[in-house]
Amino acid sequence: MFNAPRAAQRYGTTSVNGLGGSFVDEDPLATSIYDDPWSSMPSSALPPIHNVRSAFSSVIADATIPELYHRAFAAVDVTNTGEVSVNALTRVLANSSLPAATVDRIVNLVSSKPRVSSHEFYVALALAALAQMGKDISIEQVAALAAENDLPIPTLDINTLQSSSSTSSAPYNSYRQNTMTTIRPPTFASEDPWNVPGYPSQGTYDSSQPRTPSTNGLTSTFAGSGLPRGWWNKQETAEVNILGQQGFILNRYTVYEIKTDRAAPVHRRYSEFVFLWDCLIRRYPFRLLPALPPKRVQRDTAFLEQRRKGLARFLNAVMNHPVIKEDGLLAIFLSEPSLEAWRKHTSISLEEESASKRVDPIEEMSIPSDLEEKLAIVRGKLSPLIEQWQRICILAERMIKRHEAAAVRVPSSLWRTYLPAHFAPPLFSPIPPLDVDAPAGHPDGRGLTSSTVSLLSDSIFPSRMTHLNVNLLDNQADITRLANVLRAIAEVNERCWRGDQCDLCDGVRQGIGQVAIHTQHHSDLLEGRTNVLLHSTLESLKSQRDLYVAMRDLFARHERLAVDNVDRLKKRIDSNSMKLESIKVAQKDGWQEDADRVVVLIEKDQATIASLLNRRVFIRACMWHELRVVLHNRENVLLSKLTQTFTREEQAFADRVLANWLSLGRAVEGMPFE
Repeated sequence: MFNAPRAAQRYGTTSVNGLGGSFVDEDPLATSIYDDPWSSMPSSALPPIHNVRSAFSSVIADATIPELYHRAFAAVDVTNTGEVSVNALTRVLANSSLPAATVDRIVNLVSSKPRVSSHEFYVALALAALAQMGKDISIEQVAALAAENDLPIPTLDINTLQSSSSTSSAPYNSYRQNTMTTIRPPTFASEDPWNVPGYPSQGTYDSSQPRTPSTNGLTSTFAGSGLPRGWWNKQETAEVNILGQQGFILNRYTVYEIKTDRAAPVHRRYSEFVFLWDCLIRRYPFRLLPALPPKRVQRDTAFLEQRRKGLARFLNAVMNHPVIKEDGLLAIFLSEPSLEAWRKHTSISLEEESASKRVDPIEEMSIPSDLEEKLAIVRGKLSPLIEQWQRICILAERMIKRHEAAAVRVPSSLWRTYLPAHFAPPLFSPIPPLDVDAPAGHPDGRGLTSSTVSLLSDSIFPSRMTHLNVNLLDNQADITRLANVLRAIAEVNERCWRGDQCDLCDGVRQGIGQVAIHTQHHSDLLEGRTNVLLHSTLESLKSQRDLYVAMRDLFARHERLAVDNVDRLKKRIDSNSMKLESIKVAQKDGWQEDADRVVVLIEKDQATIASLLNRRVFIRACMWHELRVVLHNRENVLLSKLTQTFTREEQAFADRVLANWLSLGRAVEGMPFE
């Protein structure tokens, strides 16, 4: 029951154009099936997953986690996702001055995956503390100390960790909650179509105040884009961060922090996003407005992170819409410190946009006569476009994950002979590909079978993409583990059996050390590039998909809400006109009062028809504006910008990788042979 999407709300009975009710009956939680990872279907209870994380949570059980553990984890968990990369864990353990072999052993004890959870991280710190004290490092020892609520504290320089984390390349800020400060009320321009003060402290927010009729957004002509020159470089950006959970048991909710250039950061909960969406969709039913990610009771960290990104994409879309960005309620949502308190003393108008705006004659003449044909062309393209862009998002995310977990790959014949327990089979298992052509030489269409595999790197866009086995991906060793092993080899070979100074051993050992250093740097480059791809490039791809989903939803609203009763009113006017003529002919007692009453009904219907006809023109102008100005510009210009940005970033990344290996080549050029 609690997992089902919220039932559609029947909105208030505010009359729009005399039809006696709202035109919009929309459910923001009934999102598209293309909005990963959620859909409009009820979310079923997930089966328990018995994995390494649950095992390590039982290791430390209910023991009190030392403050140093939390500080160390927070220093490297810049995204507040509850997990960090093995590379980040290695950096922390390297700060403990432990031998490389010990660091490698600890890393392999706590995780065989590219990322480690907070519990695994804490167990690793406990193992490091045991190693610093000269004790045996084992999971059983940590469990025994946790049972006594006496987890050991390692010697770490947290300040060094924080400074290194701050200098690393991250495309987003931390989710750390700031101390509450007094926020000065921001001011906004007076050109507000909803007549809302920029920062009202009391009063009403309704449609009774006089408004100056305005035109429908920007002038729509065939020449130009309808947007300011260089608009793609002037996009506003909203940053949405997770501050944490509040409330108790069934009433717990997630608090988000919104940062924009419009005002100081504000805190919002998901229900307030729903409130904003409700109001905007009722005011602007014929505008491109993306859907919200849904609510789920049994939510996990991954779902909350996906929802956070979805909320950020929603805000970025409405903040950059040529018409909606000027909405007064949106300004309040982005600036008011307490939206709940503001709503208590402010009444809100939900009148449709067409009630207060008019289309000027020039814009009306610019609407093409074949608008319906143009819309039909776009409608026919939407389904395949949504499907293909969804596949692009899925494939891109898979390849980014492969980029993150770049691993040592060896032939299958060597798996059991040479690989330690934490290594896994190659990434591509022989299973059918995902709707792609079979590689040359593979008539059966199955995956790669060649034993020639990449040792250190993998292209973000390979020439062939086969089905990705997530379990195999999770169990692969990454480059950081290889760097740890190389450092351990250098330490083991520090002394030669000859006993005296051995130039051959020293030269080879120093060369292996250089390989370890440059391999670790390559891992750092991969991690930084992955963060940019995951939190910038991938979100841009999803925004492109969201645009087409929003256009599909706009067509659905148009079919449902653009209907009116003009024909019925015309028939009623004809009937009342005949009735009026009969009254005048009969001239019975009191016929003048009856005639006046019928005249009033006729005039009222005529005024309603005029309003509805104006609404028809306004709807056509809206659809033309959204098609030509919003959809056409965003689907093309922003995609061009995304492609150019991605190409430049990939070139810069390739240059840094090349420079790293060239540096290694110079460093090992003098390695001795005798």
